[in-house]
Order: sequence, then C-alpha cells, then structure tokens
Amino acid sequence: MGRLLSFTPRSLIMGVLVKDPALLEPVVSRLETHYGPVLNQSALTLFTYTDYYDREMGSKPYRCYLQFKTLVDPARLSAIKRETNELEDLYRVDAKREVNLDPGLLCLENLILATTKNRSHRIPLSDGIYAEVTLHYENHAFHGLKWTYADYQSEGVRTLFEQFRDDYRQQLKQEGGLCT
Repeated sequence: MGRLLSFTPRSLIMGVLVKDPALLEPVVSRLETHYGPVLNQSALTLFTYTDYYDREMGSKPYRCYLQFKTLVDPARLSAIKRETNELEDLYRVDAKREVNLDPGLLCLENLILATTKNRSHRIPLSDGIYAEVTLHYENHAFHGLKWTYADYQSEGVRTLFEQFRDDYRQQLKQEGGLCT
C-alpha cells in the first residue's frame, strides 16, 4: 500500500472572457482579492475560436489568461470554481453573463480545468463541480486531448502555459517543493 502524502500546491490559472475590455480591470481586482496577486497575465485578445459565447455576451468576447502568484491546494479547486461562478453572477445583465471565468490548476504534469458540466471524461469533485485534464505535459511541451477546447489546443496558448509552467517550477524550487 502506498503512503498518503499531501498534495503539492498548484499554480492557479484563470481563463477570463469579458464582453467589454473595460470589465477586465475590475474583474482582475476582485480575483486578486480572493486569490492574491497576479503573477502573469496574457494580452487581451478577441476570442474567435468558437461562437459559443457570442449570443449570451452579445458579440465576440475578449479572452486573457491569468496566473496567480499564490500557490493553492488542489483540493480547493471545487470551492474556487463555485467562488468564480458567484463572481460571474455579479456581472450578469438581464440574466446574461458579461464575464466568464474558467479556473484551473497548473502543475509540472498537466493543466486541470474545473467545470459544472459533466461529460464521460470528467471526474466529479464536489457540489456539482467536475475536473478534467485539459493539457498534459510530455516531451518538453503541453499537448491537448481529444476533448481539449480549441483555444487551449492552439500553439500560442500551449506556449503561454509552458511559460507559466516554467514560472511555477521556479516557485517550487524557491519554496523547497522541487528537487533540482
């Protein structure tokens, strides 16, 4: 029988979609109140990978990705997703979201996203929240799986997460959580 060990803290990642670029600053500020300072933030770009959000948001939304400096216990992923759902609700207008938040946990091996939608490849966590491995790290690069969303499959986003992974690796070394 294996020994039970504590989880290694993970890097909290947040995919952020906003209807209006002016919403980004107040949303990031609220996220920092909950999760600490942002370590890295990608550029805000028009989200053109799918039209899934267009109707609800009234047009093509804008996307960026955040990496938070404070590492988190992976057991908190379900709670974080519930918290971000509550934050999305603060930005609803006529029952439509103007902000969409996709929290995930990045580690050296993969990127796991949280969701409220069950599918055959998703694992129930708690309180209606599921997790999926969205990217896996192999041969010095992140790779998608057959269910990975198109934006996360893109070379630019995978490269971004490889940079986030490098920063996470440095954090683990500095905090004594990674042998060199």
